[in-house]
Amino acid sequence: MKRSGDPGAKPTSSSVAGPDCCGGLGNIEFRQADLCVMTWLLGYVDPLDPSFVAAVLTIAFNPLYWNVVARWEHKTRKLSRAFGSPYLACYSLSVTILLLNFLRSHCFTQAMLSQPKMESLDTPAAYSLGLALLGLGVVLVLSSFFALGFTGTFLGDYFGILKEARVTVFPFNILDNPMYWGSTANYLGWAIMHASPTGLLLTVLVALTYMVALLYEEPFTAEIYRQKASGPHKRS
Repeated sequence: MKRSGDPGAKPTSSSVAGPDCCGGLGNIEFRQADLCVMTWLLGYVDPLDPSFVAAVLTIAFNPLYWNVVARWEHKTRKLSRAFGSPYLACYSLSVTILLLNFLRSHCFTQAMLSQPKMESLDTPAAYSLGLALLGLGVVLVLSSFFALGFTGTFLGDYFGILKEARVTVFPFNILDNPMYWGSTANYLGWAIMHASPTGLLLTVLVALTYMVALLYEEPFTAEIYRQKASGPHKRS
């Protein structure tokens, strides 16, 4: 997309760039506004920076990895046979998922540190907002973990470790997929605390990868429980 305005213009020109870009507050086209925001963020980001590329790759890879491995296990049961137990197999997958998530967070942080800050975000108020989002994300992630249990968190359904009933306690009674949205809030808060446009852009990618993952995970998990309900061991 072609940028509006002159990149070398004085900072005060940003006050007139908005109406040119998005049609003014009275005539906002939201798709165009989203593109404007993304273009603005990209002005701070070097997409060829090695740390940025590493962050993008880890963000995209992690959900792909656990979905492919879990579906393969559900189809073949090879991990369960190799470890002699579906529980041990699930625990082994969880270890690799946790390690990959630590790597993703490390790459995310290194990408932020290697690129410029945004002065307008480098304020005590913005830092407090980021800290609040980080706290919210931690609450959602931890409460989701305690509600689901260890195997429920780490795709135990795909290993045949099924729950008796749908989890409806907090935070699942206020939000679908709170683990994913809590993780997204963590990254968003971390990016704001670092006043990092790179972090904001990578957070968008985190949210998008989770949304794509859910398109595959939710129907597949629903089918697993549908088969359970219609199977020979269905309880009366």
